[in-house]
Amino acid sequence: MAKKTVKTSPRKPAKKAVKKVPRAAAQTARRASAGKSVKKPARASLAVKNKAAQAARPKAPARSPVIDLQREVEQLLYRQAEHLDNRRWAEFIDLFAEDGLYWMPAAPEQTTGDGVPSIFYEDRDLMTVRMKRVSHPHAWSQVPLWGTSHVVGNVTIEQQDPKSGELTVRSRFHMMEFRREASRHFAGSYLHQLVRTRDGYRIKLQRVDMVNAQGPYEYVLQVWV
Repeated sequence: MAKKTVKTSPRKPAKKAVKKVPRAAAQTARRASAGKSVKKPARASLAVKNKAAQAARPKAPARSPVIDLQREVEQLLYRQAEHLDNRRWAEFIDLFAEDGLYWMPAAPEQTTGDGVPSIFYEDRDLMTVRMKRVSHPHAWSQVPLWGTSHVVGNVTIEQQDPKSGELTVRSRFHMMEFRREASRHFAGSYLHQLVRTRDGYRIKLQRVDMVNAQGPYEYVLQVWV
C-alpha cells in the first residue's frame, strides 16, 4: 500500500519582539540627536566676548563738578529771564531768597542803595507790591500792548565761598522792550550773589548796571530788567 506524502510549508522565522518606546521619550531622543549636529557656543565664551566688547567701547568722560555748577547757575539766570518775558511775576520773585534784594543803581559808582537815589531798590515785599500794581486790571500803564525779550550771556562764576557755598556771578544782558508801537533797548551787566537753599540756589542780591541808565526816557521802567 502506497504511503501518502504530506507536504508541509516551511516555517516562517519568528518575529523579534519590538520594545515600544513612549512617544514623549522618542521625541526627546530625536531632539537630542538633532542637536548633536549643531555645536552651540558655551555660555562662558559668550560672557567673555561680551566683556571684551564692553571694554572696547569708548567710556564717557567723567562729569566735572565745575561744569555742573556752571550749568546750574546758567539755568537759574535763563529761567529768570523767561519769567520776565512771560510776565510770570510771582515765579520771578520766588527766585529770590527771603532776604533777597533787587537793585538797579542810578550810577555805576554806587556801592550801596541805602540813603541814595536808585532806579530800583526792592526787597521781596516791595517786589510783591509792584507785581500787584502792574497786574491790577485798572492799571492804565499796562493797557497798551507791550512785551520784552531778554538775552543773557557771558555767565562767569567769579567767586565761591568754600564754607557757605555762596556764589558771586557776573553776566551780560540785552533787553528789547516794545511798547506804544516803539522799541527800546537796554543793555548792561548783572551781578548775582547766590545762596544755596533746599530748593537750589536763590538770589540774595541782584545788581543791574545798565549802560544807558543815564539816558533820557519818555516813560519810566514799569517792571524789572
